[in-house]
Amino acid sequence: MHTSTKPLLQLPPFPQKVSLPRVSDETLLEYSRKKDYLAFEELVKRYEGRIYRLGLKMLRSPDDAEDILQKTFLSVFENMDKFRGESKFSTWIFRIATNHALMKLRKEKGKTAESLDNFSNNGDDGPVEIQIPDTDLDSRVPEVYEQKELMENLEKIIQELPENYRIVFILRDLEGFSNQEVAKMLDMSVPGVKSRILRARLMIREKLAKFMERNEENAK
Repeated sequence: MHTSTKPLLQLPPFPQKVSLPRVSDETLLEYSRKKDYLAFEELVKRYEGRIYRLGLKMLRSPDDAEDILQKTFLSVFENMDKFRGESKFSTWIFRIATNHALMKLRKEKGKTAESLDNFSNNGDDGPVEIQIPDTDLDSRVPEVYEQKELMENLEKIIQELPENYRIVFILRDLEGFSNQEVAKMLDMSVPGVKSRILRARLMIREKLAKFMERNEENAK
């Protein structure tokens, strides 16, 4: 859980006009456009934890995650007039956060920093003809998640995924966005998202199965 004590934004007080917790994200954004800072603060409260966790999963650094959190909400604040409602607010803000995280990742790797506009590689990896192994791994998921060592190994496996697959996996399977929402965030086609998420799951399943087999052999 995000526990940072740093103030996210220094906003002047503004009289509360509505019962904010019951208002939709999109309505809060409309109030924010009219300089209702309490409405914007409510948006911050709703999303700061998830944005921070996303940054932490992608960058593996609390300081970097904090930086992504700050940049994301500053971008939202500065660009709220550009939101046209073509997607949900949650899709829009996660696209901004992912964009900032991706640019930071590529900058740290010595690559030319680029945005998600170039992430999709035309949005499709082509057809995938892979048969998912018939194993009982899925039925053992509750057991898997109770084992600290296995969880640490799973986290390592996810972090070792190729960048294009890891980001899609984080958004789709860890954050719970739909294929359509991830496609909008990353400017990809839905088949492209399905292709990458399938490949990511298979890579994770294969490595996790090998880890479990080694543990079972060592236990004999």
